[in-house]
Amino acid sequence: MAGYRQKGESISTPKRLFVTDLDGTLLNDHKQIAPQDLAALVRMRQMGVSVALATGRSDYSFAKLLENLTADPAGGLPADHIIFSTGAGIMDFPGRRLLKSFSLRPEDVRFIAQVLDSMTLDYMIHQPVPDTRSFLYCLRNNRENPDFHRRLQLYNSHAAPLSPVTLAASNGATQVLCIVPVESGHGIFHKVAASLKQFSVIKATSPLDGQSIWIEIFAPAVSKSQAVKWLAGEIGVSREQICAVGNDYNDEDLLHWAGQSFVVANSPESILARFPAVASNNEAGVSEAASRWLGLCRSSTDAPLF
Repeated sequence: MAGYRQKGESISTPKRLFVTDLDGTLLNDHKQIAPQDLAALVRMRQMGVSVALATGRSDYSFAKLLENLTADPAGGLPADHIIFSTGAGIMDFPGRRLLKSFSLRPEDVRFIAQVLDSMTLDYMIHQPVPDTRSFLYCLRNNRENPDFHRRLQLYNSHAAPLSPVTLAASNGATQVLCIVPVESGHGIFHKVAASLKQFSVIKATSPLDGQSIWIEIFAPAVSKSQAVKWLAGEIGVSREQICAVGNDYNDEDLLHWAGQSFVVANSPESILARFPAVASNNEAGVSEAASRWLGLCRSSTDAPLF
């Protein structure tokens, strides 16, 4: 898409792309963006660097987040693209024009439901893009699952119980989401992934309680890395010119794939052990990552430019 080229940009200048996760990375624990991080995103775009936000949030949840941000620069949130639902959808910004989306087929949804029922797991089936806010839910597990009920209460107006009739009438899904307590979550994730190898099964830490494990089941092509790869091809950015910043399990594929990666200090230990670390999400780690990537620190003791 040649139209993405910035006005006055030299063809010989390598294009660059900066991609950051939202919850736990760009957003602090109060679900706000530090002024220093906002300034870094603004500065990069002024330098001709494209900025994409890659989130596990749906497009609806992302829109609700925008309403609650208090530190919004005059020009709006400084981003060119939003990758939502862990890569199931890609849109430009601020226009929010949908560029690409992936869905599970109706027969896929029925098969996945059958497998999850056999494991007596609690799950939610989210409608295809753009109606991702609506979902069917199934409670199979007799054990306590407070994070599942917390999410159900949060989106109660968009939820309906799953039944044989509604399952048979399904027109597909953006994702099927299992929520399991942390004590058993990692083990259950491996069992689900092994049983559903033909799909993209991604693990994430709950953004609600910060502990429970969310097991997200998508169409085979869905992941943050695949979404960024597609976007990079559209805007003409090579893999080597991409920087990614994240904090959780659902960022790992992108962190491995990008030319340069950083993780914020609040990431799980298993992730911190594999990628260069910057300050936490509460200490403007994204601006530090941007500064290090662009080589804007004059020495290890100098403060970042952003």
